[in-house]
Amino acid sequence: MVSHEKVKVSWLPLPAAASVREVIVSTADEITIDELAARVGMTVRNVRAYAGRGLIPAPRLQGRTGYYGAEHVSRLRLIRELVDRGYTLAAVEKAFASQSESTAVHALDLLAVLDAPLGQETAEVMRRDSLPMLTGSGPGTGTDVVDDLVRLGLAEVLDDDRINVLHPSVVRAGTSAIALGLSPSTVTSLMPLLSDRLGDIADELVTRVREEIWQPFKSGMPEQDWPHVLNVIEQLLLVAGQAVIAAFRRELNRAIESALGAEIAAMGPQ
Repeated sequence: MVSHEKVKVSWLPLPAAASVREVIVSTADEITIDELAARVGMTVRNVRAYAGRGLIPAPRLQGRTGYYGAEHVSRLRLIRELVDRGYTLAAVEKAFASQSESTAVHALDLLAVLDAPLGQETAEVMRRDSLPMLTGSGPGTGTDVVDDLVRLGLAEVLDDDRINVLHPSVVRAGTSAIALGLSPSTVTSLMPLLSDRLGDIADELVTRVREEIWQPFKSGMPEQDWPHVLNVIEQLLLVAGQAVIAAFRRELNRAIESALGAEIAAMGPQ
């Protein structure tokens, strides 16, 4: 299991680029370490440190100057992505030890799919006093709501007046349910249940994708098949979401019919 211990690293702003592929392809010509650091949004010191740990290949030396290429760019971009996601450098080093350069590019492609508009939400900064308005409750009730959101991993406190909402769509759905009449305690108790059940489904789906799509490709499919494999994985994200919604609607209809039957029966002669 890969460690997710947080590592604090200061990055420089990344250069604007349409995609990871664009950045990699544009570095076909060799560049110096200063240009490499600027290209991937790191300091020269960080690049040297990663080189010292063996995380990137040695440069081609011409005199006392080292020259770097596309392989170094893709490796450093992947290191940055993984560290930003909470992986330790030790875990990254272990993963790189037995992987080829093409695997690094594949990983970047997969991360780009996950960060696509339909794959990841963007966190939103919200004022604490806006939560009671969203739920239709009165002033003074926001503190409990914020505490619940932080406990559930849906938000983090920035200061006395602001919170960073990590999953805005989930929070908005919850506050809408509260505004429609459900108690905050009911909504917050349902969220872990929902997350656990959906987490089991997601884990099982990812396991099957690894076994039936990723592993066969990794074990011998030609490199030119990678765009097709990536497209399949991207489409599966959409299909899985649609399947979950459809299945939930079916189960919700079943539960409503069952509850309605119980209520009708209760109205009969005692």
